[in-house]
Amino acid sequence: MHFVSREVDGYKIFAVTGTNTVSFAIDFDDADTTGLLGFAVEREDPTEKQRYFMYGMKVFPSVIPYPDEKTSVTTYDHPVQSFVWDDFTAKDGRRYTYWFYPLRGAPKNLNRSATPIEITVETEALFTKGEHDIFFNRGVASSQAYNRRFNNKAPDKQPTAKKRDEALEWLSRRLDDAILAFIKNAKAGDTLLGAFYEFRYEPVVAELKRAVERGVDVRLVLDGKDNSSVDKKTGKPIKAFPRDANREMVAQVGLPATTIARWREKNPANIQHNKFMVLVRGDEPKEVWTGSTNLSNGGIHGQTNVGHWVRNADVAREFAAYWAVLEKDLGSEKGDTNSEAKKKKAAGRKAVMDLGTIPARLDEIGPGSSTIFSPRSGSGVNEMYAATLDSAPSLGAITLAFGVNKTFKSAFADNTFKDPVLFLLLEKRDLPKKNSKTPFIPLTAKQNVYQAWGSYFRGPLYQWTRETNARILGLNEHVSYIHSKFMLRDPLGGDPLVVTGSANFSDPSVNDNDENMLLIRGNERVADIYFTEFNRLYNHYYFRSVQEALSGGKKPEANASADVSASLFLKEKAAEWLVKYKPGTLRWKRVQAYKRMANTRTL
Repeated sequence: MHFVSREVDGYKIFAVTGTNTVSFAIDFDDADTTGLLGFAVEREDPTEKQRYFMYGMKVFPSVIPYPDEKTSVTTYDHPVQSFVWDDFTAKDGRRYTYWFYPLRGAPKNLNRSATPIEITVETEALFTKGEHDIFFNRGVASSQAYNRRFNNKAPDKQPTAKKRDEALEWLSRRLDDAILAFIKNAKAGDTLLGAFYEFRYEPVVAELKRAVERGVDVRLVLDGKDNSSVDKKTGKPIKAFPRDANREMVAQVGLPATTIARWREKNPANIQHNKFMVLVRGDEPKEVWTGSTNLSNGGIHGQTNVGHWVRNADVAREFAAYWAVLEKDLGSEKGDTNSEAKKKKAAGRKAVMDLGTIPARLDEIGPGSSTIFSPRSGSGVNEMYAATLDSAPSLGAITLAFGVNKTFKSAFADNTFKDPVLFLLLEKRDLPKKNSKTPFIPLTAKQNVYQAWGSYFRGPLYQWTRETNARILGLNEHVSYIHSKFMLRDPLGGDPLVVTGSANFSDPSVNDNDENMLLIRGNERVADIYFTEFNRLYNHYYFRSVQEALSGGKKPEANASADVSASLFLKEKAAEWLVKYKPGTLRWKRVQAYKRMANTRTL
């Protein structure tokens, strides 16, 4: 939801709420910011009868010159020096009131006489009966919060079972509860059609078994591709992934053999990358569970992931039709000649493409929810995504687990500061590849593109302690940080577009793998939840990305240094931080994006 405060002394606050995050921007164009040292932020939660000043991280060096991991401060004494700020500690379905107090004076003698700007907001409910419910896990095992709460130890290394469960709950943030709720929603006589790449998260597999026992017809297509090999150095066999782990989990839980409609074995060089279920009542598909979340411990608790519950019969019918194609296990086999393999793959792509045409341009994407399934021929899908993002009126964002596709790079390469601000959140830093014959196209602030990538603090920094990450905790092996796959076009405008699902915005994800994507146009609730969660993840990793670039002995990219200074303390003079908000700077542009957002209300 979009909110705006009443104007106070030239200041006006804009807010966007998701389920657990509230994103704020302070319009200061008509305010006198002379001597402004920042804002103390106070929050009231009537539900829990709490009112207190929000905690901060940075401190004034003249007040606390040597902060350490035990240092704890609030914005009452160490204010927020930003006109864009996020509260990542909100709870869903709540009403909150915030007061932003402009502070002047000196760090050791703050002037608090200015009238605060008050804004009341409401967060979105996590579980509803509406068309869309969206569930993000924490996705930040690399954080001081995890270290403070759980001493950087993996959940199964916690001192007690209670502490282990607390760690798992903190990391999942109810993502697993939502998947289980979707399955529990199926009643005797219903059907659950599932298609999964990784199928090795015991609680979900066990819940599917219970569904069978209460009379639900469970039918699954699971990745069963034989990609086993032999380690060239040791000579030891390498198991087929994820086939062998999937089979072991099915056997361990005792899932009836009748539930496995198909082990997807064709196209052995590609992957059955779907993660979806369709709820069918009678003969009518009704609801869909989809998103980026693999059924694995790391998928639920480690890397960033999202689960998306859709209650839309048209979308459910499209997914059910796609599932029927997957069940046929079309594609090439080991031993096929190149000609045979090409012919069989083409037949499989045609079967998917026959399910429906895809939009070639933004104006062909209708309002509401629609789908795109893979594999399919050509580059049209990624070209449409890139052009759609590149044409955003003011703001676009995308998560990329496996690098920036060349189609996107080509679309953004000629951009200037007049083009939309684009935020890229990547698993790894975008760098030239060794021995690559393709010219490297850097995307920086020159194209109005700003990047963050998965990273963690490897040593003490400021008051922050040594961090861990999902791989070190034993949660993930391949992708440690950014596994979600979603794109946002004009998320604050009157016609937002959200693209979300299993595909990585790559050529293989369109042409070779089994994938699904949802296109959701014009739904403010959906856009707000994805936007605020993107903010949470991007802000978490952006500062870490810059520090990683600095610690490598290289200067950070121009876009990084433009937005985050190397300073780890608050500025003690107003001019030193206000300069970052001059017209044309990234931070100024972000404030302007909030000011232009549609459908604001005042409570």
